[in-house]
Amino acid sequence: MTIERMRWWDIDAVHAVETAVFPDDAWSREQFWQELAQPTRHYVVARAEGEVEGYAGVLVMAPDADIQTIAVRADRQGRGVARALMDAVLSHIDASGATHTMLEVRADNEPALALYRRRGFVPISERRRYYPDGTDAVIMRRARGEGSDA
Repeated sequence: MTIERMRWWDIDAVHAVETAVFPDDAWSREQFWQELAQPTRHYVVARAEGEVEGYAGVLVMAPDADIQTIAVRADRQGRGVARALMDAVLSHIDASGATHTMLEVRADNEPALALYRRRGFVPISERRRYYPDGTDAVIMRRARGEGSDA
C-alpha cells in the first residue's frame, strides 16, 4: 500500500468509496473537486495494486487544522489503511506549523474513536443528533506532538 496525494483523476474512485461508506450524507464529486482546488486543503489516497482503498483530507490554516474526512473501503477496513491515512495527514499538519487539530466522528464508531485516541485526540464536546440518522458526533482535539504510537 502507498499513500499518495489525491489528484483529480482519483475523484471517481474516491467518490465510490464515499458513497459506500457514507450513504446518507456522501459528498458529491463536485465537492471533492472544490476541496482539491483550495490551497488550504490537503487530500491523500491509500492505493494498493492500483486501486484506491481509502482517502483522507485536512484543512490547514495554521495554527489550526481540521480533519475533514477519512474513509476506507469496507473490504479493506481493519488492515491499517485508516492508520496510514491518519499518520499521513498528521505528518502534513505537523509540518505545516499547525498546533491544534480538530475532527468530528460518529459517537458509535468505536474503531475510529480508538484510532484517534491513540493518535492523541481527546474528546472535548459532542453534537447531539449531528448525523442524518440522528447519531451524535464527538468533537475531538489534538495538540501538536501528542499521540505517536504506531
